[in-house]
Amino acid sequence: MSEPVFPEVEQRILDFWAQDRTFEASVGGDEEFVFYDGPPFANGLPHYGHLLTGYIKDAVPRYQAMRGNRVERRFGWDCHGLPAEVAAEKQLGVTGKADILQLGIGAFNAATRESVLRYTREWERYVTRQARWVDFAGGYKTLDVDYMESVLWAFKTLHDKGLVYEGHRVLAYCWRCETPLSATETKMDDTYRDRRDPALTVAFPLETGEKALVWTTTPWTLPGNQALAVGPDLDYAVAELDGERYVVGRDAVPDGATVVEVFKGRELVGRRYVPPFDFVDGDFRILAAGFVDAGEGTGIVHLAPTFGEDDHEVCAAAGIAPVMTVDERTRFTALVPPFEGLQVFEANGPIIDDLRARGLVHRHESYVHSYPHCWRCDTPLVYKAVSSWFVAVTKVRDRMVELNKEITWVPGHIGEGQFGKWLEGARDWSISRSRFWGAPIPVWKSDDPAYPRLDVYGSVEELERDFGTQVTDLHRPYIDELTRPNPDDPTGRSTMRRVPEVFDCWFESGSMPYAQVHYPFENREWFESHYPGDFIVEYTAQTRGWFYTLHVLATALFDRPAFRTALVHGTLLGDDGRKMSKSLSNYPDVYEMFDRYGSDAMRWMLLSSPVMRGGDMAVSEQAVRDAVRQVLMPLWSVWSFYSLYAGARERESAHPLDRYALAKTDRLVADVTARMDAFDLSGACGSVRTFLDVLTNWYVRRSRTRFWAGDPQALGTLHTVLEVLTRVMAPLAPLVTEEIWKGLTGGRSVHLTPFPRPQGGDDDLVTAMDEVREVCSAALALRKAAGLRVRLPLPRLTVATPAFARLAPFVALVEQEVNVKEVVLTGDLAEVSEQVLTVIPRVLGPRLGPDVQRVIKAVRAGDWAADGGVVTAGGVELLPGEYELRTVAADADHSAAIPDGVLVLDVAVTPELLLEGVARDLIRAVQQARREAGFEVADRVRVRIEGGEEVAAAVAAHRDLIAAETLADAVRHVPGESVVARVER
Repeated sequence: MSEPVFPEVEQRILDFWAQDRTFEASVGGDEEFVFYDGPPFANGLPHYGHLLTGYIKDAVPRYQAMRGNRVERRFGWDCHGLPAEVAAEKQLGVTGKADILQLGIGAFNAATRESVLRYTREWERYVTRQARWVDFAGGYKTLDVDYMESVLWAFKTLHDKGLVYEGHRVLAYCWRCETPLSATETKMDDTYRDRRDPALTVAFPLETGEKALVWTTTPWTLPGNQALAVGPDLDYAVAELDGERYVVGRDAVPDGATVVEVFKGRELVGRRYVPPFDFVDGDFRILAAGFVDAGEGTGIVHLAPTFGEDDHEVCAAAGIAPVMTVDERTRFTALVPPFEGLQVFEANGPIIDDLRARGLVHRHESYVHSYPHCWRCDTPLVYKAVSSWFVAVTKVRDRMVELNKEITWVPGHIGEGQFGKWLEGARDWSISRSRFWGAPIPVWKSDDPAYPRLDVYGSVEELERDFGTQVTDLHRPYIDELTRPNPDDPTGRSTMRRVPEVFDCWFESGSMPYAQVHYPFENREWFESHYPGDFIVEYTAQTRGWFYTLHVLATALFDRPAFRTALVHGTLLGDDGRKMSKSLSNYPDVYEMFDRYGSDAMRWMLLSSPVMRGGDMAVSEQAVRDAVRQVLMPLWSVWSFYSLYAGARERESAHPLDRYALAKTDRLVADVTARMDAFDLSGACGSVRTFLDVLTNWYVRRSRTRFWAGDPQALGTLHTVLEVLTRVMAPLAPLVTEEIWKGLTGGRSVHLTPFPRPQGGDDDLVTAMDEVREVCSAALALRKAAGLRVRLPLPRLTVATPAFARLAPFVALVEQEVNVKEVVLTGDLAEVSEQVLTVIPRVLGPRLGPDVQRVIKAVRAGDWAADGGVVTAGGVELLPGEYELRTVAADADHSAAIPDGVLVLDVAVTPELLLEGVARDLIRAVQQARREAGFEVADRVRVRIEGGEEVAAAVAAHRDLIAAETLADAVRHVPGESVVARVER
């Protein structure tokens, strides 16, 4: 069998699956395993993060299907929200809401709809090439009317439960997109990055004559100043500098200033001051606030209640009505004439110049800090008071924490750590966006406040009933056109109109479990009996994203978690450890890796990596090559080897190596089953890799002569092992295992077979043979350290271990593997080793006090004993943990430790052993010559060996051995200066 080209093998299997409809055939089973496929944004290309998540989304359902479960795998598309709108704006060449309104909402949304699924073909190509089985044809889209109707139902249900309200609060705000964002959106990956802003210390004149020093990194908020805040229990000082008196936090007194007075902040509360600008009215006084931090700035905070959440709350408690000084694009309004029309960041410079000209700038410097940006358009955010619709998360927060305990998190620390901490601090969720493309907030209000009325709709049927028209599209502008007279207005003049906002797209994706099946309008019984879902997977940031929104809505709507198990993987980085970046070229192209190494190599590299346990990992081409070298090639080599010698085979065998291989395979099945049941995919990969090493470097290599001879028991054993192994590996390397399994069995597909079940192997044999392998490994390491090649026989290996009786049946095997003439087994470790006792003073000292020195001296003098597990030193019995007892080999240069024992290798080489070593070198040279000459394995040959006197002596002494090992009818020596082996018929 020729060297495999894995990409070609994989393409052949992909073509077969498509023609055979293997995936469709695999969706069966009586018990249903519910898998939720989180929808990617449909208007973006897939990347490595999708690749990793996709492999997990394939491996777990494949395994569950082989376990006899029915696993539906519907692909989903997240079609709404800022990602889609920003892309459409770029495509249309428009910027901002004003341009969109001028273009027309209908035209803009039509263009967005057209562009939103532009990459579906690329996604299908990508997902298919990675061998991920998924139903594209039956997938769901968040823009479908059925999906959107379920979203409306969720909102109305929350409203009926008193868990939805409209409020005016300070929120993160994108002035480019002109919409508020939720806390979830400001905590996504890379939303925070370093930004350089001016740091300004401004003097605020107090009514008592001093000047309060206030520090801010947002000078643009100063025109909206309405109060100052101090910590009531913090220390403040009056400090004199250059003839001026300043009030400042005690720890922030300017250098060179003289402290005149120290007092608590509460003494400042109520004192009035002169604001830096007079654009807003107020009595401008100092308030008490618990959030003030003495360690940051000057200890005095300026409050602009329309631009800070804490500011807003403190001012509201003091009865101060907030005054907005900017418009929707955060440009100053006519309320601030000198800076009217300037966007707030542009206004920083002119504001500072104005303050400096009036002598109010005490200090001006630059400040680099981590600052939030819009997760879609990358614009630096501001915090701004806006109206929004909220889910009252705080009302169900405690229940969310309780229900989280029912979820199995992988890794386990995520539940109480990252996700649990996020839940504990959860705030009410802003779910409305002042945008255009999304499911509509289903609220209609009276346009006349004299006749107030509010209607909330949860279905298309309700809309059609009240508005008297067929509803086929829930998007703007069509939904906005639904109006009707206000039933509560006797004059008949007011009209019920929909509020303009649309849903946060995270509300829509969080509705996925029920919306994908159009619950509660269809599939009610199925959903209610299959909720929560059994499994979801995403990367770690989704603990604040999709995992969170799913959990909020599941708790609020159904009082249960949305999912039973969540696997959370880490983040993939470039090969330089930095974020993956096209400009940095720091990661290998996915399709190049597919074309060079295949998808299974990529899959194995990722699924076996630390990223599966929540850590970050750099992606490199070398790691993909390693997957081929360490896993796929060994597997293929065993298959190729079997194919070469395949013939008559027997299922039963008494040979210890065969029994060991079968028992070891059974252990593999049990171990991988346990790990896959626990969603420990990297652990399962580790078990398979360890087994492959045993299979190739122990069983096949030690059984090679039996395969050459066509031993039916050896062939039957290897056939069984390969058949079981390919089923075990099928979810982890689906393409290569399919090729091997089909070639091995002639069956339809390995993925249509049941996952193997442990049969119960010979555990005693496995234990003994594993110990034999440890002995051989340690002995071969000693050979290598001594520079003695394995083909050179050595006289003796002594193995001292309490388990010597278990090793006795395998002495001949050890002799062959290590190439020694004799293996001596003994249970008397004293013959080859000695015990060394070390006391641990930091543990022993607290118990013995001064006597610990006497014990230490006794140990050094050899006055100690170990008998029956009891250790005494200087007449004092030592307790476990107070000492360390080690077995040390007497001959350190030629001995090695093994579990509970020691082995010693005799390295004395006699002339007879030296000649046998030369003969074995010659055998290797002849075998190489046979291969180069193109002889088949079973061909008989005649051998001529050229060489000097040592070669001649080796041939003469071991002619029969050379002939037997090389299938030679004749072996003769010809004098020569160098060693050359020649073969002929």
